[in-house]
Amino acid sequence: MTEVSDREPPRRRVPGPARPVRPGGRRQPGPGARPARRPGPPRPSAPRTIRLGSPRPRLRMIGLALTLVLAAFVVRLLQVQAVDAGTYSAKAEQNRYVVHTLPAERGGISDRNGVALATTVDSYDITADPTMFTREQLKVDDGPEQAAALLAPILGEEQEDLVERLRPQNKELRYVRLAQRQTPQVWNQIKDLKSALTAKAETDTSVVNALAGVFADPSSKRVYPGGDLAAAVLGWVGADGKGGGGLERQLDKKLAGEDGKIRYAQSGGRQVPTAGSTETPAVPGSDVELTIDRDIQWAAQDAISEQVEKSKADGGYVIVQDTATGEILAMANSPGFDPGDLAHADPAALGNGALQDAFEPGSTAKVMSMAAVLEENAASPGTHITVPNRLKRGDRLFKDDVDHPTWYLTLNGVLAKSSNIGTIMATGELGRTQPEANKVLHSYLRKFGLGGYSGLGFPGETKGILAPPGEWSTSQQYTIPFGQGVSINALQAASVYSTIANGGVRVEPTLVRGTKDADGRFTPAPEPEKSRVISEKTAKTLSQMLESVVDDEEGTGTKARIPGYRVAGKTGTANRVDPATGRYKGYTSSFAGFAPSDKPRVTVYCAIQNATAGSYFGGQICGPIYKQVMEFALKTLQVPPTGAAPARLPVTFKP
Repeated sequence: MTEVSDREPPRRRVPGPARPVRPGGRRQPGPGARPARRPGPPRPSAPRTIRLGSPRPRLRMIGLALTLVLAAFVVRLLQVQAVDAGTYSAKAEQNRYVVHTLPAERGGISDRNGVALATTVDSYDITADPTMFTREQLKVDDGPEQAAALLAPILGEEQEDLVERLRPQNKELRYVRLAQRQTPQVWNQIKDLKSALTAKAETDTSVVNALAGVFADPSSKRVYPGGDLAAAVLGWVGADGKGGGGLERQLDKKLAGEDGKIRYAQSGGRQVPTAGSTETPAVPGSDVELTIDRDIQWAAQDAISEQVEKSKADGGYVIVQDTATGEILAMANSPGFDPGDLAHADPAALGNGALQDAFEPGSTAKVMSMAAVLEENAASPGTHITVPNRLKRGDRLFKDDVDHPTWYLTLNGVLAKSSNIGTIMATGELGRTQPEANKVLHSYLRKFGLGGYSGLGFPGETKGILAPPGEWSTSQQYTIPFGQGVSINALQAASVYSTIANGGVRVEPTLVRGTKDADGRFTPAPEPEKSRVISEKTAKTLSQMLESVVDDEEGTGTKARIPGYRVAGKTGTANRVDPATGRYKGYTSSFAGFAPSDKPRVTVYCAIQNATAGSYFGGQICGPIYKQVMEFALKTLQVPPTGAAPARLPVTFKP
């Protein structure tokens, strides 16, 4: 079957007759040909057209590049949001959230009547974020300088130091402390200044708020209402908020409490309220109630400070103790210091000399020798003792504090006139040999508390020096009975007399009555340990003998008499070891006693170190202090006179 096409068949061109060619190569027009055109003026040549290549390859290259870039972004996005999401989230949280310590309020310290001796008030630590003082933040180059110039007069800091802290070497540092424990008034002043700068910057673009990066952390400040009152007992709190001495250091854990924490989101140094926060509240420290009586402490401190200044002495101490309970009613030191102003304190005065200084007690220690003699029945108060002007023992020649003819004294008179020679002779009767007598005397000294700690646990307390009897030198075995060659502290000396006043029972001294927690629950301090040292009979006899020191005209303590009260006491004047050289230089002057002697209530001990003006005898410079402090204590405690007549034991005898 033949396929029929719709197309018209192509026309075939039939060649016509050849046109004649003109001479010159041109063809002659044939019949019916158009007449030849005349040549016109020459046409200008058309500009040459440049043909561009195809744009498709370039588009493909650009598309491929964009695809690769987008693929890189997608891969990175997957890595950030899926693979490493936890890591980046943690970093973001770390930078976004800040944790601040919520300091616990430090417990207060009060006297036995609730009068504040140390307390805590609100304060602020002034801080800053150094990254907020850079040019990127403030648009100025001298941001730290502007801020320091404004803060220096308010904080009392050097402007150069503030600039250095606001422009630290670590450029990533975001927290610096500019000042610690500033009063609320200081922070309010800074806040007002910040607000004023912010308001001014809103209307004047040339002004920058140079304090925008300054903040405050709530803190607390320790204050001592009594100034230097009982400073040696209280101690102080250091810049780190921890106890630096005294009871502040000893009881730091109880007083400090437990700090809390708060964690919150921040932006630009400010808390984001809608982001939420977590808080662990702080636990306040416990309040501590002391055995100290503020008024008696003031009287003791005033008396010793006045006498130390008058005598141009190196220092002195006064202890006031309740004879029955062992509670310390006053512990005064001179010179003292203000724990709230340590910058102006003498570093040498920062301790508690009454507990930290070890010194030879001198004749106040003779009461222990007499206690041993009486308890061992080696002699009685009326035993006759002939006391020569000099006594040779071993390789030494011993004497009393004054030259005298032969004295005919009773044992009571030996104590009343404070005879070294008579004491040596009496204690020699404690054993068949001197070594045996030394052992007996040593045992009593230990029972009275010498050579051991008082039980207070006070920082830096000394236990004194009491060598074993087998190590006593030739001179020590004769000097220790009258208080040389053995060292004690002031509290140990006071405790000896309180033991006698308490019927021969030693009660460990105490400074703390109890603590009160944040809920107001009072926990009394543990009962102090008690131990019998001598019999009640011996203690009563010693009390009567000590009365002779004050009451009898032959006694050395007549300046300690108190009208209306029976007073028992003993003077002491000992050669003093200079702590700087280790050699004897000057004297330790002292007086110890209790009252009323027939019904004891209060013990007072006074010691002055190295008096260089006026008298240095204990009866002369410490006797009046004893009287002044004892009178005040008896009135404060409302102790009435007993009214009974003194025993008036004989002091001398006729040979």
